[in-house]
Amino acid sequence: MTRLSFYGAAETVTGSKYLLEADGARVLVDCGLFQGLKELRAKNWDPLPLPAGKVDSVVLTHAHIDHTGYLPRFVKLGFQGPVYCTPPTHDLMEIMLLDSAKNQEEDADYVNRKRLSKHAPALPLYTTADVAPALKLTTIKPREAWFQAAGPIWCRYHDVGHLLGASMIEVEVRSGPRPLRIVFSGDVGRYDAPLYHDPSPPPACDYLICESTYGNREHPDEKVLDQLAGLMQAAVARGGVVVVAAFAVGRAQQLIYLLSLLTRQGRMPTLPVFLDSPMAVSATQIFASYPAEIDLSQSKLPQAATGFEAANLHLARGVEESKQINHVQGPAVIIASSGMMTGGRILHHLQQRLPHEKNTILLGGYMAEGTRGRALQDGARWLHIFGRDVPVRAAVHEMSSLSGHAGHRELLRWLEPLAPRGVFVTHGEKASSLALAEELRRTRGWPTHVPRLGESIDLELPS
Repeated sequence: MTRLSFYGAAETVTGSKYLLEADGARVLVDCGLFQGLKELRAKNWDPLPLPAGKVDSVVLTHAHIDHTGYLPRFVKLGFQGPVYCTPPTHDLMEIMLLDSAKNQEEDADYVNRKRLSKHAPALPLYTTADVAPALKLTTIKPREAWFQAAGPIWCRYHDVGHLLGASMIEVEVRSGPRPLRIVFSGDVGRYDAPLYHDPSPPPACDYLICESTYGNREHPDEKVLDQLAGLMQAAVARGGVVVVAAFAVGRAQQLIYLLSLLTRQGRMPTLPVFLDSPMAVSATQIFASYPAEIDLSQSKLPQAATGFEAANLHLARGVEESKQINHVQGPAVIIASSGMMTGGRILHHLQQRLPHEKNTILLGGYMAEGTRGRALQDGARWLHIFGRDVPVRAAVHEMSSLSGHAGHRELLRWLEPLAPRGVFVTHGEKASSLALAEELRRTRGWPTHVPRLGESIDLELPS
């Protein structure tokens, strides 16, 4: 018997965890942290239905925290098996988990000092000391090579774009006359996305677990470089500072590359660009160390470069370096994390730059419910930061073409080669997942289902 259970990213876009069981073997696909709304974050403390020590292995699609951030907690609860991932995922995951742990510690310290918790003391979900034991369990696997995850469960990675090292997972459960074939999409990237290769076509499968972040929405038809050029030209004319909330891993590196490209094409002047995030600085160095993973074909220029070494790029690791950016007058660009404005150094820059009309705030990509990024996206006139309401007078522009997720049409394009006997639509807000499931059912005749959190489903073996 093969069973699939959904312990995360079910009717929500965060907390990816899928448990695959076959002939007594148990493999957890992704081990993500719930983020966003308070009721979602609270689920990180809920016990999983299956003890961690009874899971044989974890197979990761990519390094983002909503796919890896629960791992230190999982190990702390007793998991001791191997954690499989691609080489770039391993390198990126290390800096991301350490940053996540630091945030957990700082949040617990803050609520304890302010006496905002009913717990005495409030504890972090995990600490920086819990990260090393989790990293010691990682086993690196290249793409396109089969490996045995546990028992009859075999896996193979394929490039899915989205992020350095990100992959879909092809699974074969080899326990019958012919294997049961399953594909976990992970996060499907965009076509013609800056820095990343197009997602590979998915292999044939019996069952598909498909993300639906943009299951009912499209990205603008305007090319990302043209859209950014227009926004930057307007911002330069305004004379202020452009503040970009960017995920430290992925979005920040794309922005550096695109800004460098616009400058070299003569579509914007050379401006000082400040990358204000220790994690983003480290991630940029990791990106530079994997040239084969990077696609520069968008540049259409000879000897295309990423811009990671540009003279006008200023890397701020320390707090004092970050504080010095407060004195910068425009035009200039500040890239800081977190991408949805839930915390981090971006909040200090927003506090200073939001009240002034000459400045520009650039929103890129998906903004989850309950985040400051979503509030600005929805037209908030005030933003609550560090205990006070900050007026929003700066120009706010959305640039969803910077998203790392395939839009609706792109997702359908990626799905085109398949004819599965069952599809589970996950990793999307409920409306998005339901819309995609209904469309696939109506237009392609595919049996689709949007699983509930905690739901378990038996998968039929092929005859």
